Amino acid sequence: MFAENKILIAGLGNIGDKYADTRHNIGFRVVDSFAFLHGATFQSDQYGYISRLKIKNKTVVLLKPSTYMNLSGRSILYHFQKEKIEPVKLLVISDDLALPFGQVRIRKKGGAGGHNGLQNIIEFLESSDFSRVRIGIGNQFTKGYQSDYVLSNWSEDEISGLKNIINHSVEICESFTLNGIDNTMNRFNGKIIPGFEG
Repeated sequence: MFAENKILIAGLGNIGDKYADTRHNIGFRVVDSFAFLHGATFQSDQYGYISRLKIKNKTVVLLKPSTYMNLSGRSILYHFQKEKIEPVKLLVISDDLALPFGQVRIRKKGGAGGHNGLQNIIEFLESSDFSRVRIGIGNQFTKGYQSDYVLSNWSEDEISGLKNIINHSVEICESFTLNGIDNTMNRFNGKIIPGFEG
């Protein structure tokens, strides 16, 4: 039996201060901003940090897994089952090397695209049928240095545009909560983020 009017939004990242400002932690940054916007805070829970907020008649459960990126699936499966979330009401937010910085894409389902966190979620859920927000971080790294790149801090030039990207992603989360994935994809896919007009 699924819980009515309940959404689970999981932002991916790594716990610890040394990872806080890295590209890999953009999922954490988005759910942090979403919680802050609604006056909610995170509390330590099993396999992660949880925040709860209400938007109209919807209960939103925000999750930051504490299992580190490559084991995100363990945390998401636990809270997915605990909260009795319908599969269509799970949204995962992650960084994406395949997208340029300043682009955000929403998908209803799909593969991991080489992202270890998403791959682990697919393995634990035994399904790739969950919605995800892919936030572009670019791929400006030398071959063989992908891990160093995703775990490095944002450049000064990137920091100036990061706020708009995060705000855009928070709007996506709110739309997903109130309108579902199809309407959210129609509204936001292809939408240009302010500051990235060309």
